[in-house]
Amino acid sequence: MNSLLEYFETDWQAMTVNDWVGTILTVVIFLLMIVAYFQVFRPKNRERLEAKKHIPFDEDNE
Repeated sequence: MNSLLEYFETDWQAMTVNDWVGTILTVVIFLLMIVAYFQVFRPKNRERLEAKKHIPFDEDNE
């Protein structure tokens, strides 16, 4: 178990700006995806989303 903890250990002081930007961006996108999933699968929003499901196909008919 100790080798597994050493494998996942992070040296926070050695992280560069690019490492921090990538880490923060990953966490923000993950949280936004959770919010999007909750909004899409919430029964309260079903009728509103069902009414808009044909929008991509309606643009082709113009």
